[in-house]
Amino acid sequence: MSDYQYDNETVKGFIISSIFWGVVGILVGLWISIQMWAPSWNIPPYFTFGRLRVVHTNGLAFGLGIGAIFGISYYITMRLTKRPLLFPKLARFHLYLFNAAIALAALSLFAGMNQSLEYAELEWPLDIGVVILWVIFAVNIFGTIIKRKEEQMYISLWFIIATVITVAVLYIVNNLSIPAGLFKSYHLFAGVNSANVEWWYGHNVVGFIFTTPMLAMFYYFLPKSTGIPIYSHRLSIIAFWSLVFAYMWTGAHHLVYTPLPDWIQTLAIVFTIFLIAPSWGSVVNGFYTVGTDWSKMQTNYLTKFFILGITFYGLQTIQGPTQGLRVVSQLIHYTDWVPGHVHMGTMGWVTMTVAASIYYIIPRIYDTEIYSEKIANTHFYLVLTGQLIFSITMWITGIQQGALWKAVNPDGSLKYTFMETLVRNYPYWRMRTVGGMIFTIGMLFFIYNIFMTIRRGQSLAAAKA
Repeated sequence: MSDYQYDNETVKGFIISSIFWGVVGILVGLWISIQMWAPSWNIPPYFTFGRLRVVHTNGLAFGLGIGAIFGISYYITMRLTKRPLLFPKLARFHLYLFNAAIALAALSLFAGMNQSLEYAELEWPLDIGVVILWVIFAVNIFGTIIKRKEEQMYISLWFIIATVITVAVLYIVNNLSIPAGLFKSYHLFAGVNSANVEWWYGHNVVGFIFTTPMLAMFYYFLPKSTGIPIYSHRLSIIAFWSLVFAYMWTGAHHLVYTPLPDWIQTLAIVFTIFLIAPSWGSVVNGFYTVGTDWSKMQTNYLTKFFILGITFYGLQTIQGPTQGLRVVSQLIHYTDWVPGHVHMGTMGWVTMTVAASIYYIIPRIYDTEIYSEKIANTHFYLVLTGQLIFSITMWITGIQQGALWKAVNPDGSLKYTFMETLVRNYPYWRMRTVGGMIFTIGMLFFIYNIFMTIRRGQSLAAAKA
C-alpha cells in the first residue's frame, strides 16, 4: 500500500498543527503563571488573566490535544483496519477546517466572547463549527472501520470509538444554549441543573480527550516501539468496558458541598472510587508488557516516555478519586491542589504519550530515523523535571491554602485574612513558573528534533528522486 493511500499528508498536517497550537498554549500558560505573582503582567483588555487563561486551556485541550487525536487516530485506524481512510479528501478538508476553527476560537476568547462554562467557553456559532468537525471525524473513523480489511478489532480501535461517541454526546448536550445575538448565548439549563450538566461534561470530556484516545495511542505504540506484544489483550478489554461504564457517572464529584442533592454527589463519589480499578488495569498491562524486558527502558528511548506516562496516569487515577471524597474535598477543593492534579495528567501522562507517538510516526512517514535520540532523552528529562516541580508546588500550595482558609480562632472567627493567605502562595507560584519554564525548554527540544527529522526525511526523498 502506497503512502498516498495511507494519506500521510493529512496525518502530518494534524501533527504539525497540534505542535503549533501547543506552543501557543504553553507560552500563554507560562504568561498566566507569571501573572499570579507579578500582576503587572496583566495588560488590559486582551491580555489579562481572565482572557488568557481560557486561551491557554482551549489552546492546549483542543489545539494540541484534539489536533493530535485527529491525526494520530487517523494513523492508527488506517493501520489497524489495513485500508486507507474511506474519505481522504474529507479528511484533508477536516484539517483545514480544524485550523480555521482553532484560530477563530482563540480570537473570540481574546475578545472576551465567553459562555462562562469550563472547557465550553466558545460561543454558539463556534460550537456549531466544533460539531461539524466532530461529525467529519466520526464519518471517516466509522466508515473506515466498517470497511476494514482486518476482522480483528484491536483495543486501540475500541478506545477511539469510545472517544468519538462520548465526546459528541457530552459536547452537544452541555452546549445547548439560547442565542442572544451573534456573539452571546445563555446556557439552556439554569441554576443547579446548569452546574450539574456542566460538570458532567467538564470532568468527562477531559476524560474522553485526555484518557481514552491516549490509551489508544499507548496500546498501539508501546508494543510497536518496543517489539513486545501487549501483556494481556483480555485485560485491556475488561479495563475498557469497565472504564466506559463508570466514567460518565463521576462528574458531580466536582460539586461536593454544593446545593446539588447529596445522593447525586454520593453516586459520583462511588463511581469515582470504582474508576481506580479499570484505570490501573491499563497501568498494570503496561508495566507487565515491559516487565518481560526492562532493559528497553535504557535501550529504547520511547519506552521511557510511555512507561513514565502511564505511571503518571496511574498516580492521577488514585489522586483524582481520593480528592473526590468529602473528607479530602473539604480541605483541597477550590485550591491550587486541583490544577496541580490536572497538570500532572496533562504535562505527564498526555504530553509524554503524544510526544512519544509523534516520535514514532514522523520517522516512519518520512522513511528515516529520528534526528537525535540524545535530544529526545534530553527532552524527556526536562519535561519530567518541569512537570514534577510544577505539580508538587501546586499540591503544597493547595494544602496550605485549604488549611489557612479553614483556620479559626477560639471565638470562631477566621484566623487569617485573605491577604495573609495570599502572600504565602508567592514562593510556590514562582517555583511553578520555574517548573513551567523547564518544561517549555524540554518541549522546544522536542520541536527541534521533529523539525530536523522532517528535514532529513525530505532531503533523503529528494536525493532518491
